[in-house]
This record gives sequence, structure tokens and C-alpha cells, in this order.
Amino acid sequence: MTQESVENVVIIGSGPAGHTAAVYAARADLAPLMYEGFMAGNVAAGGQLTTTTDVENYPGFPEGIQGPELMDQMRKQSTRFGTRIKTETIAKVDLSERPFRAWTESGTEVKAHSLIIATGATAKTLDLPGVDRLWQKGISACAICDGALPIFRQKPLVVVGGGDSACEESLYLSKFGSEIHMLVRRDQMRASRIMQQRVHDNPKITVHWNTLPEEVLGNELVSGVRVKDKHTGELRDLDAGGLFFAIGHQPNTTFLDGQLEMDEVGYVITAPDSTRTSVEGVFACGDVKDKVYRQAVTAAGSGCMAAIEAERWLAEQAGN
Repeated sequence: MTQESVENVVIIGSGPAGHTAAVYAARADLAPLMYEGFMAGNVAAGGQLTTTTDVENYPGFPEGIQGPELMDQMRKQSTRFGTRIKTETIAKVDLSERPFRAWTESGTEVKAHSLIIATGATAKTLDLPGVDRLWQKGISACAICDGALPIFRQKPLVVVGGGDSACEESLYLSKFGSEIHMLVRRDQMRASRIMQQRVHDNPKITVHWNTLPEEVLGNELVSGVRVKDKHTGELRDLDAGGLFFAIGHQPNTTFLDGQLEMDEVGYVITAPDSTRTSVEGVFACGDVKDKVYRQAVTAAGSGCMAAIEAERWLAEQAGN
């Protein structure tokens, strides 16, 4: 491609959504160019699955598969069909006119007739002693992803958070853990009343009000969580075989600089049953638009949608 060439479709992001979009776009002869990112959102190319170990709920792998291996397989499939991948992070875009323009962190510019945004979302955690050392050794930010793993079964588990997500994760984990400790930093939850009631009615869940996590305990695996009473400052240790953060996600949309319609948190808003955004020719898929399911398989499905919609949109433009 010459400097003035315009790509058919540029895919920004490289998780399950981005790679599925790449496979479909490449097979449609769109010659997609993917910017997979370099530690974008503090996560390696490939997205959040690169930070996980056993993935047991992705179809086609009855014995499970390691997260990094799954993403490596997806990357190989993308390149097999002709996707060009650059290990660079897109730092900013200009969506004010077509062709769209995007710039990498190093300042390289690329032009594209269409864009697929697949930059995902980063789970919020707390910078506590022991978190880095024991991450994925009993610490997770996704109960639905990891809660059924053998490491957590019939163990006391700790969930940090007081919103609907924390309630949902606690209820889900109650199927597997021996008891669930919810740490709520205030004297009330932010969760909806119906979710609070479900937590209250579950005999396996204990809510610890005005309680903050202070340290994750354990050598090779999580063995407990040191907590502090917010008012008295008293410290105590809870036995635990796992710690789950349920304090929200931050969609990786800063580089868009508000040029797409987003919700109050920063998730890209798309048309119902579609990946179309508020800017014609720009499509969004995966966790960057999904704050409900946030699963690899749903991200992959929306990546397929984005590629098909981009292909059809490009065909319409060519016919006009």
C-alpha cells in the first residue's frame, strides 16, 4: 500500500471480537488490516483472555484450553486468510469525514473506508498487596468465566463490590463455593432491590458492611483475604480460596475522544441488533459495546456481525 492508499477496513483490537471480524472480513476479500495493540489498556495483544488460564466455556474445546493458546489459535486463523496484523496501538482517530484516519502511538497514519472497533474493556481491580503475585492463582475479575473451575469448588470465596454485578457474581459463585463473603465498602449496596433481596435470601452469602479488602494472603494460591472495618480500622483475616473483583469494567474508548455516541461509562452505543455506531461506516463489537454478557463467545459473535455489516456497507457505497 502506498502512503495515499485507503484500506477497505481497519480493525482496531485483537480479542475474540477483533479476530472473528478479521476472519470474516478476510474471507470476504476485504484484505483487513488489524492493529492488535501493544499493551493497550495494560493488556497484551489478544485481550483479556491472554490473562486467563483455563477456558472451559468456549465451544469446541471439551477439555478446555488455556486463554493465551486460544488467542494464539485465533491469530493464526486470521493471518491464514490474509489479515495483516500490526502490533501497534491506535492512539487517536478522526471520524469527521471519510476516509477515516487513525494514528498509532508512534504517529503513523492509516486511512480506511470503514472501521471496526474491537478494543474491549478492562476489568477494574484494586492495587492490593498480593494481587499481582496471586493473579489467576485464586484471583479473578469474572466469576462466570472462572467460578466453576476446580480451584474454587467447595472453598470459601470473597467478592468485592456492592452493585448488581457483585450480587450476580456472588449468587453464581454460591453454586460452587462453600460460602461467599461479599465485601461492601458502605452501609448499603448500589445494587437493585431485587438483587439485594436475592443475596439476602441466599444462606451461603454473608455481606460484610463497611468493609475494605487490605491484602490477599497465600503463597502459591490464595488462602485468605485481610479486611479492614472502615469505621474502626480493625483488621481481620477471612479464610478464602478465591477473590473476585466485581467493581466494574472500563471500556477502552479513550482514543475515540467522544466521536462516537457512548453511554455514561464509555461503552460505545450501537443500533439494536447491530454493530452500527452513530457514525456511518464505523462498527463496534465485543466488550467495547457489551456491558451485559462480556464473554468470549458473545464477543466473537458480534465480531462476525461487524464484519458482515462492514462488507455490506462497503458494497452499498461502491454501488452508489
